[in-house]
Amino acid sequence: MTTVLLAMQHALLVANGTDDRWTTDVRLEGRSLRCIAADPHQMQRAYCGTSDGGLLRTDDLGASWRPVGDGIAHDHVTAVSVSAREITRGYGAVYAGTEPSGLFRSEDSGASWRDLSSFTQLPSARTWRYPPRPETHHVRWITPDPVVDERLFVCIESGALVRSSDGGVTWEDRTPDGPRDTHTLRAHPLVNGALYAAAGDGYMHPGRGFMRSHDAGDTWQRPDGGLRHQYLWGAAVDPGDPETLVVSAAASPGNAHDLDGAESFIYRKTPGEEWHVVSDGLPEPRGTRVSVLTTVISEPGVFYAANNHGIYRSADAGLTWDRLPIPWPRELEEPGARGMAVVA
Repeated sequence: MTTVLLAMQHALLVANGTDDRWTTDVRLEGRSLRCIAADPHQMQRAYCGTSDGGLLRTDDLGASWRPVGDGIAHDHVTAVSVSAREITRGYGAVYAGTEPSGLFRSEDSGASWRDLSSFTQLPSARTWRYPPRPETHHVRWITPDPVVDERLFVCIESGALVRSSDGGVTWEDRTPDGPRDTHTLRAHPLVNGALYAAAGDGYMHPGRGFMRSHDAGDTWQRPDGGLRHQYLWGAAVDPGDPETLVVSAAASPGNAHDLDGAESFIYRKTPGEEWHVVSDGLPEPRGTRVSVLTTVISEPGVFYAANNHGIYRSADAGLTWDRLPIPWPRELEEPGARGMAVVA
């Protein structure tokens, strides 16, 4: 049995199934959803961040939800992540990021929270701005290191990718050659220090859409050969092969997110090869909002993608895709996907 939790703009789609038999339920209708993450240590537990009601938790894989954000200073939760390494009483440590930028950690599944937002005192903080609303900024992505205890990466939209080596007590500022507008940051459980950033930097500065680090963010490379669309949004790495990647991309923020004029693509990269567009089984780029991408650690060679047309699965490391036969409620036909968690 596989469960897909898909956070859309104003509802959560809960899909359960195997092969060609799927059922769906729509939860949290009318709520403004921003992000979602599953606890890798407890298959029934996941967290969902909202724009208007803080952080929510489910203990039955999406069937019911309750608030667990008491202690998070802001109701606008823009990023959430659960550590694969930091475990207390069988549950993963939870990190929640907010707008305005703040970071909070819970070791008791959301019952209490510790403020880690000292990173906002870093020198670069005075330059952080979210372009559509330049009076503010927010935590866009949180990546607990899957290899090294207490190493943590936080991405600000927009302005910085910052790092902590002690669980968020102290912070290191962005590096000169690092990404500024990271939308998705992936690490790999098989390679110490491997980071993969899908960023919006390439929209204004071609060549900076995809960035990669081999040393936990000390230095960055930009292997972007073949990547014709430089505004990147989603990224996923094959759990079994750290050199096989997929990213979602568009020519501009408008092409990525606005239904009028939407046109987006999925690119694939394998060892020794440049990026190339993959399209077999995917919807036409025109009319498709940029996809969110994810993997499951227990499924090497498998990728998931979700956009305004449906949920897609690749069983051959991103080369070809199949649309999952999931009943797609009409109210979800236009909004784009905000986040996706897969429990397999």
